Amino acid sequence: MAAITKDYSTISPSAKTLLWMKALTDIPFAREAAGLVFGDTNLPGEEDERVTVNFLKRLMHFDVRYWSIDAALEMIGLSNVLEMSSGFSFRGLDHVRYLDKFYIDTDLPEVIEAKGALLQPLMRTLPEAPVGQLLMKPLNVLDEEAFRALVRRFPPGPLAIVNEGLLVYLDEPEKKRLCAIVRELLRERGGYWITADIYIRKYENEVAAMSEVTPEISKFLSDHRVNENKFESFEQAEAFFRSCGLRLAYKAGPDVDRLRSRTLLKRKGAEVPSVPLVQRYRIRETWILEPR
Repeated sequence: MAAITKDYSTISPSAKTLLWMKALTDIPFAREAAGLVFGDTNLPGEEDERVTVNFLKRLMHFDVRYWSIDAALEMIGLSNVLEMSSGFSFRGLDHVRYLDKFYIDTDLPEVIEAKGALLQPLMRTLPEAPVGQLLMKPLNVLDEEAFRALVRRFPPGPLAIVNEGLLVYLDEPEKKRLCAIVRELLRERGGYWITADIYIRKYENEVAAMSEVTPEISKFLSDHRVNENKFESFEQAEAFFRSCGLRLAYKAGPDVDRLRSRTLLKRKGAEVPSVPLVQRYRIRETWILEPR
C-alpha cells in the first residue's frame, strides 16, 4: 500500500466549530460536550445576537444531516456500526445507551484524544451504564490495514459503515481508494455504507439561500477545495459509486420534528418550507450504499 502523506489534521478544527453551533440543537450530548469544551457561559442561546436567521439556516443543514444518519441506521437495523471521521459527535454513545450495539467511533488521532477526554464526564451524566459497547479509536480511513484491524474487533454479523462529513475533503483518487476499502469489507462481512456526504456543487443563489458565508468559512472551503471535491450532480454521484462497485440501495431523510433549528427559525418569523431547506434546494442527500 502506498504511504499516506497528506496532512488531514487541518480539517480537525472545523469539528470544534461545528460542535459549538450544534449546542443549539437537540442532537444528543452536543450541548453537554460543547459546554465541556467552550464553557457553558460561552455557548449560543436562543436570544444570542449571533443566532441570526442565516446562522439558523446553516445550522439546520447540519441538524438535518445528523438526524438523516440516525434514520438510515434505524432503517437497516444493524448492531455492528463503525463511524468514520465522527468529529465531536457522540452518536456512538447515544446508540449504545439503550441498544445492544457494538459501536466503533473513529477519527484522526488528535480528535479521538480530545474526544476521549470528554467521554468520562459525559458518561457520568447517564442514569445507568450503557447496554452496548463503545470503542473510540484513531483511524485514517485510507489506511486499509488499520481499517481492517478495527473491523476485526466486531462480533460476527453484517456491518454498517457510517460517515457524516468526509468525502468533501477527499479528491477523486482518494474517494476511489476509500470506496475500494469499504466495498471489500462489506463484501466480506455483509452490510451497508451510510454516507450523508452526497454533496453536489452549489451555485451562487443556493449559497445565498442557505446562509451567509463568512470570510473564515470561505477560506476554509477554499483551502480544502470543498466545492471542487463535491459531485457534479446526483446522477454523476450514482455513476461514480457504480464505477467503484457500489450501488444506491436507499435514501434516508430525518424526522423533521427532531429539528430544533427549524423550530427556532419559525420563532424568528423566518419562512420555513414544509420540507427542510437543504432538501428543497437538493444540495445534499444521505445515501445507503451496498456492494454490487
